[in-house]
Amino acid sequence: MTIEEAQKAIDKWINTTGVRYFDELTNTVILMEEVGELARLMSRIYGEQSFKASDKDHNLADEMADILWVLICLANQTGVDLTAALEQNLEKKSSRDALRHRNNPKLGQ
Repeated sequence: MTIEEAQKAIDKWINTTGVRYFDELTNTVILMEEVGELARLMSRIYGEQSFKASDKDHNLADEMADILWVLICLANQTGVDLTAALEQNLEKKSSRDALRHRNNPKLGQ
């Protein structure tokens, strides 16, 4: 599925099954909640925190998909073409950071 197809599929789902979009502020807060859920799981899988019983049924892919879902909702609501935005962002990073990371001694090649 392309990003464009995902934006269309989620818009269709929202307008049929989901009834309507939550407002932009609500979706922004939901996005932060979803990022927090991913952070919690990352800290348990890759960090030093111990798993709790409530963490056992969570998986990274699902948490990341939740974030992508809400981000796509926000893009749809605000008229952002995520394909174009990502292409422009990659171009910006490629020109701005062409040498920055290579010259960073912290990254040690």
